[in-house]
Amino acid sequence: MPAVVDIEQAVLLLEIEPPFDKRDIQLARRRLAKQWHPDIAPPGKQLEHERHLKAINEAADQLSRLAEESRGGTVSRNAVKVAGQAARKRRAEEGARNYAEEQRRRAEAAEQRRHDPFASRVPDHSVVHRYARCLSYPEWGVGSVNGIYFTGDTQASPGTGDDDVQQWARVSFQVGVRTVPAGSLQFVDFHKPDPGAERVQRFMTAAKHALAEGDFHLAARRLLYARDAEPRNLSVLRLLPTAYWQAGDYAAAARAVRDWIREEPQRPAPHRTAARIYEDMGALSQATDAAQRETQTAPSDPSAWERLGRLRLRGFDREGAREALETARRLGPSEQGLLDLALAALLIGDVGAEVAACEQATQLAPESGAAWARLAHALARTDRLQECLAACERALALADDPEVRDVREQVLAAAPRELDAA
Repeated sequence: MPAVVDIEQAVLLLEIEPPFDKRDIQLARRRLAKQWHPDIAPPGKQLEHERHLKAINEAADQLSRLAEESRGGTVSRNAVKVAGQAARKRRAEEGARNYAEEQRRRAEAAEQRRHDPFASRVPDHSVVHRYARCLSYPEWGVGSVNGIYFTGDTQASPGTGDDDVQQWARVSFQVGVRTVPAGSLQFVDFHKPDPGAERVQRFMTAAKHALAEGDFHLAARRLLYARDAEPRNLSVLRLLPTAYWQAGDYAAAARAVRDWIREEPQRPAPHRTAARIYEDMGALSQATDAAQRETQTAPSDPSAWERLGRLRLRGFDREGAREALETARRLGPSEQGLLDLALAALLIGDVGAEVAACEQATQLAPESGAAWARLAHALARTDRLQECLAACERALALADDPEVRDVREQVLAAAPRELDAA
């Protein structure tokens, strides 16, 4: 039998109901002793009866102590309930602590298997230089080299093709023990200074590797170390906002792009990046201001004017959006810019300008189903029904669109009435 751990289990074991006193406990003890005494146990059940009787006596002693401490020598139902709740809470807390401790031990064991496979092995080679940094992970800082280990067939003869021996270094960094290729170590001489340019180059190289692998959080952290080494390094300031942006940390990306703008206020690239970051953040007013500064630094860039027009459309500045998109069309029209211009004209109520923009979009991208669909919708608001039907047919031939089908049906239904009225 398991040991009695709380009052509720003791009450269940003695088969009594609260309220009870010491006499009730003794009566229950005697009654159950007659049932579970080892002397009256069936053959082969003596040990089981002995354990059960021991648990009964422990429960009775526990309840007797509680009765002596209770007011009037009687244990109430509420006292049993409160004691049971406290015991369950205590068991839950103990279980949570044990689970956390077990998870911690498993994590430590997994980390050791991953990063320290040579923990129980004697080093194959000692080192002269004790301190080194890992060029692949410069954020670990300087570590202490514990030894060099070899893997592979160390007995193979050179030139036979079987001499693929790898050298590993077991190094103690601040983050813990790490096993890294010996060729990735750079030994440190503390008698010589560590120039900031070298630190920037070291962290920049590692950050580019992280970006190539898609680990944007790690790349941003490495670039932050590089910026600390040289706060005004343009290569770092240009790359840091993109790393934060791709990592999803828009607030940090906005702070980083403002640092970049302070260093290169006359270039359009930082303002363009700021506009995109602010747009993803949902800060449309700041994004519009950044896009406007981009058009001031690059007035002949049609994509900058298109971006400004789209942002003004989202901010319900219809006239400003139309002006920016018209400028983009004069500089270099694009399909999306013309469709945005058509939307601005529609919101203003200029159907003619909407049709003209859609027609130019179809001329620029004749195989675009979206352009022909927008032209069909625009022509449906005019009396050019035959051209509208032709646009619908062309849009449906390029892509099946339920809205275009509805427009075609409405125009076909209205066409006879137009002919009769004529």
